[in-house]
This record gives sequence, structure tokens and C-alpha cells, in this order.
Amino acid sequence: MLLFFILGLLVHFVFFASIFDIYFTSPLVHGMTPQFTSLPPPARRLVLFVADGLRADSLYELDENGDSRAPFIRNIIMHEGSWGISHTRVPTESRPGHVALIAGFYEDVSAVAKGWKENPVEFDSLLNESKYTWGWGSPDILSMFAKDVSGDHVFIHTYDADDEDFGAHDVTKLDTWVFDNVKEFFRAARNNQSLFSKLNEEKIVFFLHLLGIDTNGHAHRPSSREYKDNIKIVDAGIKEIVSMFKHFYGNDGKTAFVFTADHGMTDWGVHGAGHPSETLTPFVTWGAGIKYPQNVSTQQFEDAFLKEWKLENWKRQDINQADIAPLMASLIGVPFPLNSVGILPLDYLNNTDLFKAESIFTNAIQILEQFKVKMTQKKEVTLSFLFTPFKLLSESKQHNILRKARSYIKQRKYDEAISLCKELIHLALKGLSYYHTYDRFFLGITVVLGFVGWTSYASLLILKFHSNLPRGGSKEVKKPSRLLQYSFVAIGVLVAFFLLIQAYPWTYYIYCLLPVPIWYAVLREFQVIQDLVASLLSCPPSHFVGYLLVSTLGIEVLVLSFFYRYMLTAGLIAFAGWPFITQLWTRAKRTSLNWIFFSLLLAVFPLMPVVGRKPDISLVMTAGLLVLLLSLFVVASLTKRKDSFVNEELPLHLLQMLSMVLSMYVVYSTDNSLLKKQGLPLINQIISWIILASSFVLPLLSPPILFERLFSILLSLMSTYILLSRGYEALFPLVLSCLMFAWIHMEQETLQQSGVSCKQKVNSIQFIYNTDLTQLRQLCLDDIRRAFFLVFFLVTAFFGTGNIASVNSFDVTSVYCFLTVFSPFIMGALMMWKILIPFVLVMCAFEAVQLTTQLSSKGLFLMVLVISDIMALHFFFLVRDYGSWLDIGTSISHYVIVMSMTMVLVFLNGLAQLLTTKKLTLCGKPKSHLI
Repeated sequence: MLLFFILGLLVHFVFFASIFDIYFTSPLVHGMTPQFTSLPPPARRLVLFVADGLRADSLYELDENGDSRAPFIRNIIMHEGSWGISHTRVPTESRPGHVALIAGFYEDVSAVAKGWKENPVEFDSLLNESKYTWGWGSPDILSMFAKDVSGDHVFIHTYDADDEDFGAHDVTKLDTWVFDNVKEFFRAARNNQSLFSKLNEEKIVFFLHLLGIDTNGHAHRPSSREYKDNIKIVDAGIKEIVSMFKHFYGNDGKTAFVFTADHGMTDWGVHGAGHPSETLTPFVTWGAGIKYPQNVSTQQFEDAFLKEWKLENWKRQDINQADIAPLMASLIGVPFPLNSVGILPLDYLNNTDLFKAESIFTNAIQILEQFKVKMTQKKEVTLSFLFTPFKLLSESKQHNILRKARSYIKQRKYDEAISLCKELIHLALKGLSYYHTYDRFFLGITVVLGFVGWTSYASLLILKFHSNLPRGGSKEVKKPSRLLQYSFVAIGVLVAFFLLIQAYPWTYYIYCLLPVPIWYAVLREFQVIQDLVASLLSCPPSHFVGYLLVSTLGIEVLVLSFFYRYMLTAGLIAFAGWPFITQLWTRAKRTSLNWIFFSLLLAVFPLMPVVGRKPDISLVMTAGLLVLLLSLFVVASLTKRKDSFVNEELPLHLLQMLSMVLSMYVVYSTDNSLLKKQGLPLINQIISWIILASSFVLPLLSPPILFERLFSILLSLMSTYILLSRGYEALFPLVLSCLMFAWIHMEQETLQQSGVSCKQKVNSIQFIYNTDLTQLRQLCLDDIRRAFFLVFFLVTAFFGTGNIASVNSFDVTSVYCFLTVFSPFIMGALMMWKILIPFVLVMCAFEAVQLTTQLSSKGLFLMVLVISDIMALHFFFLVRDYGSWLDIGTSISHYVIVMSMTMVLVFLNGLAQLLTTKKLTLCGKPKSHLI
């Protein structure tokens, strides 16, 4: 069975990874030739300001006094340049945002996951195409564009990574450092002839990355005074830099300026998903080659931003983020980045119609080159009789459009030429998408076959080894026929040969060959399938339809809870009625009352606002005090019941209570320190890490008696959870654990009601590692309900704490007791452990349920995996890469969460067994408990 779980883990990992090959592979192709216009560009140099994490509304809106937070930028909009909203894409993170801005393409999700500080894929960019580039700002961003560039022409100046401290007294220094160093650089250039001559070349870029706004947003929220004041500082700094450039270059009118952001930020200070506050960023450009402001009487937009921002009379021109790269390239006359899919926004250009026509013509050829390379690559690895070309853009149509466009330019019919070029661009982009997703249906079918096969095989194993399914025919285990073996071997060989001759990547072999052994294993259990069919046929149709409807309803409630958290509330209210349906109310009123009370109390949490949006340290303190009061009650109870408790177990309980007190102190002290902008105290940081480390060890020192061990686990994990909490979510594990204790008692009462004898009370049962197999019973229909309860509680453990199915729901401020300096992997690991703590509590309770109900952990766990896999298959069909970016990001998150939950279940099951059954002895003679 251990081998089965290892294989299951590998299979689920393949299913998890498949989504990236099916939906999110790298769009890059190589082998194109650089494309640029031969006409002289309007600008000799370009200055790019990127305000990391700046929302469009935060820049454009007026404050409560009717004044702009960025008066210089607003003056540009009204008197010097053009403006609009830049629409970003998922994931709204710094790396993909800057890649879209500077390279002109949208990086795939899997590439982003490979790192912040290096390029997982090679790509061309505006900086690479420039003659010289100088950059100032964050080492995480600038190093990404300086690495592996062709030639030694990109020069970066960065501050130390440790300066990116969310708890620092003043993080605006990240921006003032940039402005001060740029000014010092130009002062030094006057005394450096070599540098001075480089600065007077054409086709040069200056890149100023401003991280202060993003850091203040994470630390204090976008609605904070710190965030808004940082915008004022950036605005004043840009004004000084622009003035300096004009003075340095003698007002030659050959400098183009671009101001934008890589992504926005939610109201609760995070980003990564597709909420409009994350995808709508400002875009303002002025200087050489840029149109002056255009006064208009009316503008048609679906939103009401223009009226809110008092900018109704200045023409707003929205663009996609990737369109900024070709715009910047055309302004200084460098080739368009080779992998750019941006469309040149001609309405921003202040130039001749000939220049616009030639530029968009070049843009069309550059994107068409990518289409041709992509088509050639796909054609070379596909059998000729299976290859289906993109019919909307045949080779003859390409030549026809290019010939007509060139002819129109010669005839000075520029509008017609531009229209044709735009048509060609849109067709080429559609063609790129077509070939990029060419194998999607094929891969989707193979993954679904594997999914269905695996779920079927797990179900058959449950029926074969853990149920009382009536056996028909001979009881002897028949060996599978050689015909079946040879048939599947032949199928595997044919599939491998088919993939080989088409030169598919190695991952395709895994996706396509995996269903073969899985379905072979399914058909080997033909006798079980026969017995199942016979059993179903003997079952009354009304009973079968009823079971099917109830099962479907249960699965759909779980699926809908990913979209609507209040479905969990509805489910918990339904759970509260369980004692009345099963007559447990009359048998065990006290236990039933506990179950009803805590079910209804837990039902409140999914109705609460998303965690992190309204931090409240007083609620965290309340949770800590409640845990301490509960601990005192338990200690008093155990002192009365056990004579040896005071000498043997009381010190451990007191130590865990001290850990809770220290956690409360650290949270309160750290919050005060950060509010005063004094940073994270070192002693608090040390205590936090000690508490985290000890939380894995202290439960193992407690006796393996069911109630005492579970309470010890709760105390240790709650100490850590308090450190990671910022509001009401600190109360959640406590209420969840109380419901879990009630569940354990309810399940034992249910078992006794069904006539199964229970020799021990819950308070005296001990967790044991090696269970006596003779005491285990076979699964029954009621065990499906137990498995469903577990999955429901696991989903509640995730969404009940206020998380939503999106990466932007994880609040980085929750880790401030451990560190404040930006470290994505450590912060991510801490936030992940915060999410997993309620899962661990549920899984430990599940271990107790299995023990009290005399169930095989393997059989019940298999049922849980089957339910999870059915949910995962449901979400697999719901994944999409079209529609709004909010929908796309949410669909990805749903599948990733449910697949991660399925895989993590195996790990959590092992962790729960370790925490509940292992007993450590520090010194002296080992105690006589079963271990």
C-alpha cells in the first residue's frame, strides 16, 4: 500500500504539472531577424520611469482637498503629453510586468515560478536593442535585464537587497536613492569625457525603477498616508530629473519620457491576481515624438474613472502593457524586441503619416516573423497528413497584404496601409495563439483519460480490499490474460512511436503513456467491476438514484465553495442538523449540543471579510487569551483525573502556555514597533523562530492519549498561528479544533448506535502506530459520509480563515514577526505554513476518528482521494486562458489549490500520524505508554 501512495503522489504531480504544458507554455520562439524603420526617429534618448505597485486611481484621483497627489504628472497630462490606462495581465507581479513593459510579451506562469533574479528563458528586450542603457533601482529587477545581454552596453546601479525592508522607518529612501544617484551620475559625467560622449549618443535608454510605492503598499496598504505621500515624493523626484535632463542636453527636444507601473495593488496591499486594482496601471508619456494633450468634449468608456478623476476633457488612450515596448522602440529608432506581441499605439505618436505607416508596417512584419517561425516549428514535428494549418493567414494572403500595404504607402494612402497592417497583425497574433495551443485538445484528452482511470482504479481498490461487496464467481485470484497484457504493451509501443516520429518533448511521453498502465490496472480488476455491476443491478433504482443525487450535490457544494464562500456556511448549518436526522440527539444530547454550537460558530467565519483587509491585533490577543483560559480549564480537569499529571505532564503544559504568552507579547510588541516605524525588534524575531521550531517538538513530548495529544498539538500550533495572524483569523483554529473534538465524540456515538461495540471511551483511547488489523472493520456507506466530512473540513480550513482562491489573498504582513526584509521564498514558506496549520488540525482529528471508529486508515484515505480527484477533474475543465484576467487567474488558482490539496493530503496524513503517534522522552526511564 505504501507503494500505491507513492505512485499516487507521482501521478497527481503529473496531473498538477500538466496544466502548465496545456495552458501556460512559453510563447517564445527564436530565429527571427530584427525589424526597424529606416526613417529618422523623433528622439535620441528615452527615459523610462516605472513606479512599482502604483495603481492608476491612486495617481490620477484628487485628494480630499481637490488637489492632485502628483501635480507635475497631472500638469504633463493637461499641457505636455498623452495619457491613459495600461492594462496588465496575470500574474500581476514585478517580473512579468517588467518583461511585458520592456520586452513586449507576456511571460508564462511557469517561467515566473523559476525565479526573480535570473532569466529562466532567453528573450530580447528594448534594453538589449539600445546602444547604451543605464538603470537604477532594485537588484531583483535590474539584474534580470542586465544578464545575458549581447554586448557590454547595459549598466546597472542598485542598492543592497536588505534595504527592501517592509518594517523600515522610511522606505521612500528606495526612491530618493534612485533620484539622488541619477543626479550624481550626470554631475560626474561632465568630468568624464568617455561617459559624456556615450550620453550624447543616440538610441540610448535611462531606466529608473522606483520600488518605494510598492513597499509602502505592502507594509501600510494603498489607502495609507505613507503610500500616498510616496506618490508625492516620486512626482517631485520625476520633476527634478526631467528638469536635469533638459538642462544637461540644452533643451534639444530630443528626449522622450515614459511614466508607468508594472502592476497595481489591492486595497489590502497585495498583488498577483487579476483584480482591476492590480491590472489597471497609469501610463503617461511626453517629450520628443509624443502628441500634445487633446481636448475633447465627450469620451466613451465603460468605467466612470474620467469623471472621478476630473479628466473628462483630456483624451484618454488606453493601451495593453505589451504595447509600450514597440512605442518606446519607435521613439528612439531601435528594432522592435524580437519576441514582442505589442501593437504600436499610433495615437500616441506626434509624427508624419509616412512615419506612422512605416512603423506599423515594421511592427506587422516583426509579429509575422514570429508567426512563420512558430508555424514552421509545428509543421516540422507533425505528420503531414495530420497537420492543419491556420487557414485565416495562408502564405498567399500574407504576401497579398504586404504587397498591398507597401503599394498604399508608395501611393501615400497611409490610412489604408495602416488599416491593412493592423489586420495583418491581428491575424498573425491569432495564428500565434493557434499554433501555441495546437496540442491543447490532444493533451487535455490524455490527461482526462489518466484522471478518470486513476479515480476508477482507486475506487476499485476500495471495493476490493475495504468493503463487503458481494463476491460472485470463483474466489480464486485469476491472473490477467496474456491477450490483455499484450494489447496494452502494443498500445504503449504505438503511442511512444507516434510521439517519437513527431519529436514531441519528453513531458508528452509522460502524459500520453501514463493512462496505459493505469487502465491496464483497472481492467485487471474485471471481476470487481462485474461484482459492482451485479450489486448495482440488485439495488433498488430509487436507492441508487438517491445515493447518486446526494453524492453529486455534495461534490457540487464543495466546488461552489471555491466561488462562493457562503456555501461553506450553508454546509455547516446543514451539518448542525445531523444529530436530528440520525436520532443522535436523543442518545447523546451533550455531545450533540457541542456539535451544533461549534458548527454554527464555525459557519460565521466564511461570511467574514477576506483576511488581511482589516487587521485587528485586539482579536489576535483575544484568541490568545481564550486559548490560555481553555488551557487552564484542561489543566484543572487533568489534575483532578490523573494523579501523575502534576509531576509528569504539568511542566509541558506550562511550557506551552508560556509559549502562547510569548507569542501574544511578540505580536503586540512588533505591531507597536512597526507603527512607530522602528522596525522589527531582534529579540522578537528570535523568539518567533524559536516558537516556530518548538511547535514541531513539544507535542511529541505529551502522552499519546487521544485527548491529551490532540490538545498539546493545538497549543503548539496555535502559538505559531498567533504569530502569523493579523485579525479575526486567529480565532479560527480554536473554533475549528473545538468542532473537531465534537466530531470525534459524535463519530463514536454514531458507531455505537449502529451496533458496533466500542471497548474504550474517547478520553482513554491511545494513539498507537501499529494498529491491530483484527480490530478493523470493513467500510460501509456511512464511511463515505465520514470521508466527505473530512474533505469539507479541509476546504473550510482553507476558505474559513478568509483566504480566497487567488494568490492575492495572502497577506505578507502576517510574517512581520519573523522578518520584514523582502525574501519571497521564506515569506512564501511562512504563509504556506499558516495555511497548512488548520489542515494539520483537521488531519490529526481525522486520525482520531479512524481510531475511534475502528476504520482502516488506508480505505478511508482512499475515499478522500477519490472525492478530491473528482473535484480536481471538475476544475480541470473549468481552467481557461480567455475572458477577463480576473476569471483567468481565478480558474488557474482553483485547479492549483485543489490539486495541491490532493497532493499535500499524503504529506499531511504522514505528518498527522507522526504528531499523534510518536512519543519522545527527554531523559530518564521511558514511560509505559504505547508508542
